[in-house]
Amino acid sequence: MFFSVVFIMFQVVLISIAVYQFTLSLFGFMKNKSRKRHAPRKSFAVLVAAHNEEQVVGALIENLKKLDYPKELYDILVICDNCTDKTADISRSMGVTACERTNTNLRGKGYAIEWMLKKLWSMPRQYDAVVMFDADNLVNPDFLQLMNDDLCEGHQVIQGYLDTKNPDDSWITAAYAITYWYCNRLWQLSRTNLKMSNFLGGTGMCFESNLLKDMGWGATSLVEDLEFSMRCVQRGVYPILNYDAKVFDEKPVTFRASARQRLRWMQGHFNVARNYFFPLLWASIKERNIVKFDAAIYTVSVYNTLLGFVLTVVLWIDVAVPAPDVFHSIYSSLPWWIVGVAVLAAVLQFPAALMLEKVKSRKMYMHLLTLPFFLISWWPITFYAFFTQNNKTWSHTQHTRVVRIEEVQGK
Repeated sequence: MFFSVVFIMFQVVLISIAVYQFTLSLFGFMKNKSRKRHAPRKSFAVLVAAHNEEQVVGALIENLKKLDYPKELYDILVICDNCTDKTADISRSMGVTACERTNTNLRGKGYAIEWMLKKLWSMPRQYDAVVMFDADNLVNPDFLQLMNDDLCEGHQVIQGYLDTKNPDDSWITAAYAITYWYCNRLWQLSRTNLKMSNFLGGTGMCFESNLLKDMGWGATSLVEDLEFSMRCVQRGVYPILNYDAKVFDEKPVTFRASARQRLRWMQGHFNVARNYFFPLLWASIKERNIVKFDAAIYTVSVYNTLLGFVLTVVLWIDVAVPAPDVFHSIYSSLPWWIVGVAVLAAVLQFPAALMLEKVKSRKMYMHLLTLPFFLISWWPITFYAFFTQNNKTWSHTQHTRVVRIEEVQGK
């Protein structure tokens, strides 16, 4: 009896969080097209994080040099972090600054950014803002102009729209693309419409320089973007989403590479949850601040995935064992129509996101059939990440898919 009560309590918690997120997602159906434009005024240090990226860094540099923004207002600096290939040579040959860092003890993007920012503040030229990309990215030509607009409006931390540059490469990259379209529309845009904090996505990020100097980077976990997001929210600085500023990110093609990348994300997410959930939850109660409450719920989402996996496995085992059931699911006590509506909402949210994002590729809609396998794979990955969360070893995702921005725009 005791175990059944605990089991149902956990289910109630998961259902409550799911209903909360679904309610927020409804506000993503609206899209405000109005945006105030400003003349180019802000100067940018465009940082490109790279570790052995000789195959792809040239395409990004070429892309960045052609942005529709006054060339005297931005400089490109490539962080060549522990590189053993020609990343630095290629960068210099294309006329941009290559900053070489060698530190095999403190490895990873977070440490590289922290090192680069200290170097940046000591340079003769100072910039109004810092923009960060990964070496495998491509960006739309108006990216800096859109960042300029938001900075002129007083925003301090801005996240661009994260898209996928190789969605057609495999069922894995298609799954990434679909989940990113879903998250952009029904997670990020919904929070934009509700004037809540958005969350940084690791690339396509813009920061006001004075804020970075004041805060320091200080985000060196395996998910430095999420960590810095939470640090901002704690200070009352809420990152915003610029829905029109598109960044195209290369996604792993194989399941193995994808699993390794997502394992790193989940290990880092557990670390952020440990450090920020209770402080943000307490602050949200003390200050009656819904934005900090939402951020706290977001940090603990990794535990929701873990708990959902454990409860499902326990329930399956309980049903499979030829003996009276020990656990009882709350779903068996709910009216059939409530369960039906919940299942229908879960099934329809991804095709709804594709339609809202005006995805025209029939192939992407067909990949909705393989998407559940990708989503379910998060369960064992998160379970394994829980027991290896103290692993701080950064793993590099290799990028070899050379794509130009013209190809992406052509699709």
